[in-house]
Amino acid sequence: MDKQTFWQLIETARADAQEHEVAPRAAELLAQRPESEIAAAQQVLWDLLAESYRAPLWAAAYVINGGCSDDGFDYFRGWLLTQGREAFEAALADPDSLAGHPAVRGAATGGAGDLEDEDALSIAWTAYEAATGRELPADSFTISYPELDPSWDFDFDDTDETSARLPRLSALFDYS
Repeated sequence: MDKQTFWQLIETARADAQEHEVAPRAAELLAQRPESEIAAAQQVLWDLLAESYRAPLWAAAYVINGGCSDDGFDYFRGWLLTQGREAFEAALADPDSLAGHPAVRGAATGGAGDLEDEDALSIAWTAYEAATGRELPADSFTISYPELDPSWDFDFDDTDETSARLPRLSALFDYS
């Protein structure tokens, strides 16, 4: 499994399921693939999570969800993965662009809870267990997060600094 195939899986799941059902549907689809491909999907998932482990995105999640712990950031990035490749890559390139995302706009008006998806982190685990009846082998993936950008090492509760760096999200969420 490579990133392109993983993103195709997410897009198919998005077409087949409602918003909060994308991760379970992706796991169902993945469970239909060969065992080795299911296991390989976990590495692709963790590579994407590592790619998205960025302080500017964490600050965006903090504004959007009204705070964001370590686990909350993992779940936010899980949600972001279920939004598809285009949304994921746009958010990495410019986290402030999330202000234009329909779910983010809905969250700003109180129409949705926190934008998180813990189930997205276990798509391959769930698929592997469904397909084989066993747990995903621990040696089928590694996790390696990069260092966070030190220029973003500030308290995200500092509304002046956060608003200066994420003006569209700050305005949308009246973060001042």
